Amino acid sequence: MRRTLSSLMAFIILFVSTYAQKTPTDKKLVVVVMDGFRWQELFHGADSSILFNPAMNKSDRKNHDEYWDADPEVRKQKLMPFVWGTMVKQGQLFGDRDKGNLVNLRNSYWFSYPGRSEIFAGYFDPKVNSNEYPDNPNTNVLEYLNQQPAYKGRVAAFSSWDAVARIMARKRSGIYVNIYDEDIPGPSLSTAEAVANVNQHIVPHVFGAGERIDAATYSLARSYVQARHPKVIYLDLGDTDEFAHAGKYDDYLDAGHHADAIFGDLWKTMQKDPFYKGQTYLLVVPDHGRGIDAKWTSHGAQTPRCNETYFMAMGPGIAAKGVISQPGQLFQEQIAQTIAKLLGHTFKADHPVAGPVQELFAK
Repeated sequence: MRRTLSSLMAFIILFVSTYAQKTPTDKKLVVVVMDGFRWQELFHGADSSILFNPAMNKSDRKNHDEYWDADPEVRKQKLMPFVWGTMVKQGQLFGDRDKGNLVNLRNSYWFSYPGRSEIFAGYFDPKVNSNEYPDNPNTNVLEYLNQQPAYKGRVAAFSSWDAVARIMARKRSGIYVNIYDEDIPGPSLSTAEAVANVNQHIVPHVFGAGERIDAATYSLARSYVQARHPKVIYLDLGDTDEFAHAGKYDDYLDAGHHADAIFGDLWKTMQKDPFYKGQTYLLVVPDHGRGIDAKWTSHGAQTPRCNETYFMAMGPGIAAKGVISQPGQLFQEQIAQTIAKLLGHTFKADHPVAGPVQELFAK
């Protein structure tokens, strides 16, 4: 009788454990911010008016075949093969302005700190008006998730730019945020984590203090994901913005191509891991756009059209609709509540929070 009861209890525990793993609270999420990567390149590929103009492209390269083709469909797939070969086929992409599907910043500053604050806080706070702004006073959605039992201590951010520690208000929020020049802590590091810690200090410091190259950031993030299995991971990539400000269009295209490879590799890695496979969402968004023509290197309130962005997502339950062609208007502030809703929560804060991107949830 005791043996029967023990077997029954074991079965019940196994059943409950298996069921719990499939509940909405066990969903995982990756959100990637591509700093200042324009919608023009995403939807059209390399821009010939910049690529072949020495006055607008300070690169010394002579051969542009890697990203160039007369057909924009070929160009964009050369530049972002994972986006167009996987994300668009399996998920949804908003922001095709050629079809009247618009995504814009709600904030009026059009640069990095306010852009990220809008994404994660879910609203535009006019007081957040500088890249040097101190810790963000606004609750962000990752902070909110970190307060929920299912996600407590399982939220992490890896950023090439050190300001993200302030944007995420890591001292208050309790989120693990790894930034420029910081190692993954702990006495029991995996081999990959230990190697990534060493490598970030010996790769070229291309951009100077405060900004490391994305390859180093990703090496740290990937090793952490494999060793510690966070449920929510925020990956912030900055090479695109740095090379754009330098006017090096070829390097900017490389950075976009490499970013595509980075989050593509992370997605493929997760789909091989039972902890993540079939239970993970991937969202990709820029913090702001850039100007056009000779102003492509710049952004900010004085640069027209750099408030134009986009948003893409895929994962369990998201219908594979591809590029959304219906005319409409979305704002960056809607992403925070979208993140929460995907994970089965409603983001609440002591400030306004915009509603989610409802179109993403329509069947």
